[in-house]
Amino acid sequence: MSGKSAAKAAQFASNLPHLQNLMKRDPISYKDEFWKQWQYFHSLMQTFQLQPSKYNEKLDEMITFLAQVSHCYKEEVSQLPETLSNILKNHSTTLDRTMRMTLIKAVIMLRNKDLISATSVLQLFFKLLRCEDKLLRKTIYQYVVSDIKNINAKHKNARLNSALQTYMFSVLQETNGVMVKTALDIMIELYKRNIWNDAKTVNVITTACFSKITKVMVAAIKFFLGKDVEEQNEDSDSETEEPPKKTAKTLTLGHRVAKKTKKRKKKLERALEAVKKHNKNKSQAEAFNFSALHLIHDPQDFAEKLFRQLEKSTERFEVKLMMIDLISRLVGIHKLILLNFYPFMKRFVQPHQREVTRLLLYLAQGSHEVVPPDAVEEVLKAIANNFITERNSSEVMAVGLNAVREICARCPLAMSDDLLQDLVQYRTHRDKAVIMAARSLIQLYRKVNPELLHRKDRGRPTEAMKELKVLSYGQTEANSFVSGAEVIPDMEAKKEQAEHEQGEWESCSEEDDDSDGEWVDVYHSSDEEAEKDKPEETEEDQKLREKKAEEVSTTRIMTDEDFKAINMAQISKDINPAKSSANRRKRKRQEALGDENSRELPTLGDIELVHKKKAHDRESRLATVAAGREGREKFSHGPQKMNPHASTTNKDKAKKKVFTMVKHKIRRKKVKRSFKEKQIALRNSLIKRNKNARK
Repeated sequence: MSGKSAAKAAQFASNLPHLQNLMKRDPISYKDEFWKQWQYFHSLMQTFQLQPSKYNEKLDEMITFLAQVSHCYKEEVSQLPETLSNILKNHSTTLDRTMRMTLIKAVIMLRNKDLISATSVLQLFFKLLRCEDKLLRKTIYQYVVSDIKNINAKHKNARLNSALQTYMFSVLQETNGVMVKTALDIMIELYKRNIWNDAKTVNVITTACFSKITKVMVAAIKFFLGKDVEEQNEDSDSETEEPPKKTAKTLTLGHRVAKKTKKRKKKLERALEAVKKHNKNKSQAEAFNFSALHLIHDPQDFAEKLFRQLEKSTERFEVKLMMIDLISRLVGIHKLILLNFYPFMKRFVQPHQREVTRLLLYLAQGSHEVVPPDAVEEVLKAIANNFITERNSSEVMAVGLNAVREICARCPLAMSDDLLQDLVQYRTHRDKAVIMAARSLIQLYRKVNPELLHRKDRGRPTEAMKELKVLSYGQTEANSFVSGAEVIPDMEAKKEQAEHEQGEWESCSEEDDDSDGEWVDVYHSSDEEAEKDKPEETEEDQKLREKKAEEVSTTRIMTDEDFKAINMAQISKDINPAKSSANRRKRKRQEALGDENSRELPTLGDIELVHKKKAHDRESRLATVAAGREGREKFSHGPQKMNPHASTTNKDKAKKKVFTMVKHKIRRKKVKRSFKEKQIALRNSLIKRNKNARK
């Protein structure tokens, strides 16, 4: 028996996967074998401690084996996690790469079997980020994200999340750039996956915006701007591409049955890639660019610190541009008061400035009705002086007018009477782009403050203009009712009347036998009302209408249909009276323009909106023609020469000669013809004469 047991032990020692399989099936029967392997592991560890930088293949296999069967002998291997952690802590930089990766995988396996806590693993892995191993950093990043995701899969573990977030905050204060960047990337990824989407995570990320490490600062700013999501949308054509009509299984089956060619194989690979891309975009969680900005605890203090950092910054222009973008978004969304921001931006308002349209966009983002009009008025004057002048091109003038319009849409009191009158004069400019930009500015102030415009520029007075109240700076007006709610009872009455008339029509059609077949005139009250002109609304009518709206707002719960009816009534106020096709086009423009103040942030297209096609000059037209001719030489006129540098025939050369050089030859051909040429001419004339005779 002793010989058989020794042979069996030797067999197991040489085939650890087989022993691992047996232990998982029956741990109790193979407990003695496990003790032998455990003692062998300790002897290997003593040898390894002498030369930790040398790769030990037997120890590598033994660590993997013990990690695989650790859940079967939890009490026996209670010291294994601490042993492996100590090796990684003490010899992290001197270990062989393969050995270090084996130890990390063993620790991950022990964590998955719940033999080591998440906090201790996280602390250990972040210390290992100091190692210069890209694969190691990628493995740690992916594991930490997936582990925290699994912890919060069923329900959120608030206590553990709080402890991990506190540790992440301490890591962000480190000086090691790799550690800080990895910790920040993990927190951003967890926020995007809606795992750590709370205010604490966002406010921890805000501290990274003031990091001295440029990569960390840029990553944190991009998170708040949502740049990663925008870049992905620009790179991928998922929005414009149609979803694939076949699944991956169907495509693979079709390729297996059809004939095997290289062309079919490449086509299959492209189709499978398209299916995979579509499924990835479909399963991707929706990202909200501005949700993080709303979770900041003290946006005013954050914006002020960021602006002080911007003023002292020596980073490159692209980084400064991102900082300006974040500050303007904070000011615009939270309606902050940051008066130094506008004089700072004023010096960048020049047509020759790099990314000037983006800077104008950031000015519009940072404008709102709470900002003192004097601060924004100086910026408007600078834009008017530098952009909206005859010395500039029409595109520059149009961009300047669009920027003024976007700023005034959010801060209408910043516009002065004199400046508006000057800008309105450009509605008669020779260039269409400038005309459309000036008209859009007029259209804005017709809805916001018509009194600033001349009477001829105010347009036709509407009901909305009569109800408009221009508020001074700092003045607010709180309504006790939903504006336009008075139309709901009228809409319900019309609906009931329509149903009643429909019922009468059906009853009349059922009694069709008694009629003599003649048409009957049906009286509609709406016919008479349409013919009459609406009387002007008095103050008593207005008070009665407000009282009715207040009663409706306080006595019922609004539904989606009610809000649709209110919205339609408000639109009709903007366009009444409107009967002609010109007014219909005007209504469509107003609906497309919408309420400028309702949008959270402007877009770059609003600033760069130029209603004109650029005229091609001769050079650009010739370049377009040359580009279209490339690759189409075989379709050119006449036979092609085998050698393009070979000489041409006398006939081809004669085509390029001046007429004075060949006119004598042409004249001679007409006067002096050979006998054969005369025969051919006579034959042709006879044939032609016979054809005409038959007709």
